[in-house]
Amino acid sequence: MGASAAVTEFPTLDRALEPVHEKERIVAIDVLRGFAILCILPMNIQAFSMILAAYFNPMAYGDLHGANYWVWLLSHVLIDEKFMTIFAMLFGAGILLMTSRVEASGKGSAALHYRRMGWLLLFGLLHAYLLWCGDILVMYAVCGLLVYLFRKRRPRTLLIVAVLSLSVLPFFLVRGGRWASHAPAAQLQELSDNWKPPAPEVARQVAAYRGSWLTQMTYRVPQALQMEAPGYLFRLFGLMLTGMALFKLGFFSGRLSPTLYLALIGMALLVGIPITLYGVQLDFAHDWDDDFSVFYGRLYNYGASLLISFGWIGLVMLASRSAALTGVPQRLAAVGRMAFTNYIMQSVICTTIFYGHGFGLFGKVPRTGQFGIVVAVWIFQLLISPIWLRYFQFGPLEWLWRCLTYWQLEPIRRNAQLA
Repeated sequence: MGASAAVTEFPTLDRALEPVHEKERIVAIDVLRGFAILCILPMNIQAFSMILAAYFNPMAYGDLHGANYWVWLLSHVLIDEKFMTIFAMLFGAGILLMTSRVEASGKGSAALHYRRMGWLLLFGLLHAYLLWCGDILVMYAVCGLLVYLFRKRRPRTLLIVAVLSLSVLPFFLVRGGRWASHAPAAQLQELSDNWKPPAPEVARQVAAYRGSWLTQMTYRVPQALQMEAPGYLFRLFGLMLTGMALFKLGFFSGRLSPTLYLALIGMALLVGIPITLYGVQLDFAHDWDDDFSVFYGRLYNYGASLLISFGWIGLVMLASRSAALTGVPQRLAAVGRMAFTNYIMQSVICTTIFYGHGFGLFGKVPRTGQFGIVVAVWIFQLLISPIWLRYFQFGPLEWLWRCLTYWQLEPIRRNAQLA
């Protein structure tokens, strides 16, 4: 399109309801979102490259000695559940930002928001059932439908409901641990086989993912259903409410006192990380047996992940204000502005590397090699995102999502913007 190209609109939506322009963006949120989308990959790649059980139980598959152990440990302590936490909070903040802007113009936001979540749900279903079972977009969309109803509540109310919601999964984990102490042998055996699959089942799963796209469906579909567990819906719901509350309090602006951000870093280092390490010690002491690690063992990282997440947020907020790191936040902001595209791009790259329709390396790459791939993807996305945004206003999937949400054809090239 040329510089004089007009915006083609559908008649059902007023022009006042349009996407957030570049000048209206909160850069600190883009930086944090970019950092989070990159740091989700070290955990996700374990689910891309090995049997799904290995994502939760490191003893289920793959070598866990030497450097491979340290890659797993650092990923578990510093990354596992931490950046999903950050991204979910930012998603809640994003819902509040978008709906508040629409309502400030005197328009209703309900139809727009639910259409936006509906399209996200469709994208997520396609991603989960056609490409990779570890999709998170489906649960984001479902939770997004619900948190919208709380957008006008005070921060205190939002945080109270968030704490209650975040307590649901620990409640069921404790209840499950008690159930396991007297459950029938047949059910315990099924639990054990899912936690640490026997060799024949491992071989079948590896063969399926090294096979054709259609062959992969025999595991992708049931595993996608497994990943959409209700317990995680409660967690995401609580985190999104937390994000709304913190946004109202100005937490994501990056302009709060450095002392606050330093305190969060200190809390992560002195409380969050030790709790997580203690949980790891207990898991190994119990030999990662399903009767402990499936239930009680998960409590430590679950709770500590909140503290470590806030430590990461504090670190990123301080770093984004450092003149010595000017170029890094800019690149992270570009990655964050294209978070949807970069998330799906990671799936495309990794499934091509590991699945049978690509190079078929599923189950063949140790954890050290997986991290090498992660670094390569990081470099690629940090380089390509700013270049793309130099010529285009949005990432390609962001553009498509916006067009569908606002029901109008937005210009995507920078020189196609209206004067």
